[in-house]
Amino acid sequence: MKIRHVDQSELPQLFALLQAKAEFDGCPESLLATVTTLREVIFSETPLAHALVAESNGRLVGMATYYSIFSSFITKPGLWLDDLYVYEAFRGQNIGRKLMQRLCQIAQDGRCGRIDWHVSGFNERGIKFYQSIGATISAKAKLVRLGEGAIQELAHGQA
Repeated sequence: MKIRHVDQSELPQLFALLQAKAEFDGCPESLLATVTTLREVIFSETPLAHALVAESNGRLVGMATYYSIFSSFITKPGLWLDDLYVYEAFRGQNIGRKLMQRLCQIAQDGRCGRIDWHVSGFNERGIKFYQSIGATISAKAKLVRLGEGAIQELAHGQA
């Protein structure tokens, strides 16, 4: 099992992992990414996101996508774990733990104060896994989002 950053040639496999994650989350229609847009954000001169992959026998079987954030409360950088996913047939083999371990090493190298992410309330197995690696799950916080349309409206004083 190798944990490493994705290679450009593997973007179709990364996209397949994202499709599986969207299906797992019950929102396949919300996946707007394409191989082309993944290439643009991960492999641009100034990448907006990064992707770790788990490789087993030449096949990608898991992934963790992330990007940099900053906390004004602790005045330190952090990482936002956008998606963590392992194909069902490969779960229970510590692949998720290894992806998170590598992400923590990246966070330490970047002097990050924390790694944040969301987990669906219905994902009981994921919640147990996150707790097992030392994560705390806040019931106080709620996801708040302005979509593209709302951003445009507010930016132009229409909201």
